[in-house]
Amino acid sequence: MKIDKSVDDKALSLDFRNKNQTDLAMGSKNHPLKIFSGRATQHLTQKICDSLDVDLGQSSCPVFADGEFEPCYEETIRGSHVFIVQSTTPPADNLLELLLMIDAAKRASAYKVIAVIPYFGYARQDRKDKPRVSIGAKLVSDLLSASGVDRIITMDLHADQIQGFFNVPVDHLFASALFIPFISKMGLENLVIASPDVGGTKRANTYARMLQTDMVICHKTRARANQINSMTVIGDVSGKDVIIVDDMIDTAGTITKAANLMKDKGASSVRAFAAHGVLSGPAIERIERSALEEVYFTDSIKQKSESEKIKYITIADAMGEAIKRVYKNQSISSLYYR
Repeated sequence: MKIDKSVDDKALSLDFRNKNQTDLAMGSKNHPLKIFSGRATQHLTQKICDSLDVDLGQSSCPVFADGEFEPCYEETIRGSHVFIVQSTTPPADNLLELLLMIDAAKRASAYKVIAVIPYFGYARQDRKDKPRVSIGAKLVSDLLSASGVDRIITMDLHADQIQGFFNVPVDHLFASALFIPFISKMGLENLVIASPDVGGTKRANTYARMLQTDMVICHKTRARANQINSMTVIGDVSGKDVIIVDDMIDTAGTITKAANLMKDKGASSVRAFAAHGVLSGPAIERIERSALEEVYFTDSIKQKSESEKIKYITIADAMGEAIKRVYKNQSISSLYYR
């Protein structure tokens, strides 16, 4: 997919790039900063390094004939602050690669190992909502801890309480810090924020409060996972420019059904903003056929295919700023709205 050139760092007024870049160059003589990328997030890691004006660390990941792989650092990392950027999107190889990279860094005598996980997979499995199922998010947190990680930086977890699954510090950033300034500059006169389900009301309320506008809620029932049984809209959308906010869009069933329903109820326009574009199965086709005018994602997950409706806002500068502040033991609370 093409990244809309109008949706860049300058348009968002996020001038992280020019802030104290020389500080990183000076850094700590005893514990230098090094950033490495897993294979799933190379598209983002290079932009983070460019934002910080540092070189991307050299690593490799040879693959054996049977599919087994072996991540390897191609430079010394002894005594370094090692930041490993990898979204744990399916398949599970991406999670395993991150675990192996953390283990390799610890065994290579890195001073600290910080996992930068823009998209934290398995976050939807945060509780036992039916008998005889795993709490996958807790298991993944245990695996990361067992691998030796010292800290986690992530964005827009599906459920905030997942932070409590970890026994190491978690810096939980929010895409709202990028989306809200952008939405405010869109010039929508009759703006209303919508949550695609009851579970997202806290997130939608944050956007509505910061943008000083009203909020509506979609109430849905599911027949089973990824299949909606029915949906209703709570609130008035007639003549409104609706923006639906969510943490992720997977098969796009919920978001497109909500958009079509709001359009039927008289909405002037419907757009969607979501931190993570998982976009599985028929998602692209559903978005193309829906009433959605535009859908905005961050680049936490690599683009999958082209669609004129889908646009991306980079999180490279925001992630880079978080990395710099963690490295320098500075507060990161100003980087997000909630």
